[in-house]
Amino acid sequence: MATPHLETPADAGLGVFEKWLSIWVAAAILAGIVIGNVAPDTVAILAGMEYASVNLVVAVLIWAMIYPMMVGVDFASLRHIGDKPKGLVITVVVNWFIKPFTMAALGVLFFKYIFAGLILPDDAEQYIAGLILLGAAPCTAMVFVWSQMTKGDPAYTLVQVSVNDIIMIFAFAPIVAVLLGVTDIVVPWATLLLSVALYVVIPLVAGALTRRALLARSDGDETAITAFTRRIKPLSVLGLLLTVILLFAFQAQTIVTQPLLIALIAVPIIIQSYGIFFVSYAAAWAWKVPHNVAAPCALIGTSNFFELAVAVAIGVFGLGSGAALATVVGVLVEVPVMLSLVAFANRTRSNFPAA
Repeated sequence: MATPHLETPADAGLGVFEKWLSIWVAAAILAGIVIGNVAPDTVAILAGMEYASVNLVVAVLIWAMIYPMMVGVDFASLRHIGDKPKGLVITVVVNWFIKPFTMAALGVLFFKYIFAGLILPDDAEQYIAGLILLGAAPCTAMVFVWSQMTKGDPAYTLVQVSVNDIIMIFAFAPIVAVLLGVTDIVVPWATLLLSVALYVVIPLVAGALTRRALLARSDGDETAITAFTRRIKPLSVLGLLLTVILLFAFQAQTIVTQPLLIALIAVPIIIQSYGIFFVSYAAAWAWKVPHNVAAPCALIGTSNFFELAVAVAIGVFGLGSGAALATVVGVLVEVPVMLSLVAFANRTRSNFPAA
């Protein structure tokens, strides 16, 4: 039986914001650095607006980023979980059994050894922690866009995102805690679990309730969800850019004195991204997975849920921490890396079986 077309946020294509995400983020970084140096007292006031180790300003901005993605998650799509099992198996294995551990290993390799002479030991631990959070938080909302750009199966993509979010509720905190412990970083369990509840569970429930209400009002018409997410998308964009501005405003003094820091943090993230993609893509090729599943399968495994990583880094380690800075660098490199991988996937389409 043919799989029905399920409309996803990717149906709108690559918008102006997604296409130029790295430029927008770079501009926000520059704005943050300027603000941090010109108005440090104002930044300090915003940084101090906390309750139970959660910065209230950043919490609102993070919810604005994550909520639109969660509205797009369709748990009803799980009935199609057996339709494309090979791609699902590859992505789940890569996301939860390989990616977090290779990211931690790369973090230790670069910040405790290769870059040891350039970075203070305490700072190195913070950057490693940020990379661990990136590696353990897979699958951003933009995977719908990457899938669409490679002519991926939208139904498979939707199933994968839904499965990933369910796994994330239970696996994210334990994996992060284990990896932080192995790398000798203190694990604040209470704050870690609180962050998962605030930035995964609550937005996921809110998204599911919103989705149900939209479908009820439109007699089950999926286009109502697409229209709604398109309307609230500016909030997500604004949330991301304001969060980046705040993070870099608080890190402004450090960045001005260490301008090469951003490049150093980006190195292991870029290596990880290309490495994970080629592992996933090669596995799909060896298993003779059709290209319309193989491409999104590899891209979903490569993409980082940077919104969650940023939120947890701030909650666990603080707004001005090196861990938070490392996760924001992940935002900066995400789009150029993913666009290059989309181009590679499209060029190698003929090497895979047709759907």
